[in-house]
Amino acid sequence: MKSGTDLINEAKSRITQITAAEALEKHGRDGIVFLDVRDQQEVNLGKVPGAVHISRGNLEGKIDAAIPREREVVVYCASGNRSALAALMMTELGFENVCSLASGFRGWAEAGGEIEG
Repeated sequence: MKSGTDLINEAKSRITQITAAEALEKHGRDGIVFLDVRDQQEVNLGKVPGAVHISRGNLEGKIDAAIPREREVVVYCASGNRSALAALMMTELGFENVCSLASGFRGWAEAGGEIEG
């Protein structure tokens, strides 16, 4: 039986992960959506400006109405684990251009990324 860590590591091996520097470069470009999959109490402490928020637990039920499948999506959470699982799920749902911020919101902030809220 697989552990939670096994599932996360498998997801990370099957998706594209990007660094905070790469995410900073992508932020603000037309057509790129930043998706925050953290819980609301985490988002209340700040988020990437303009990011769409759908918590990981609600993603499957809300993603289709929130983001068109043809958009490029950068998914992030606090540290990169939930976003890896979310990115894999989105890929399985037919989103073709999805990546996960490997270091999460923490890495974004440490790299000097702007914070909203």
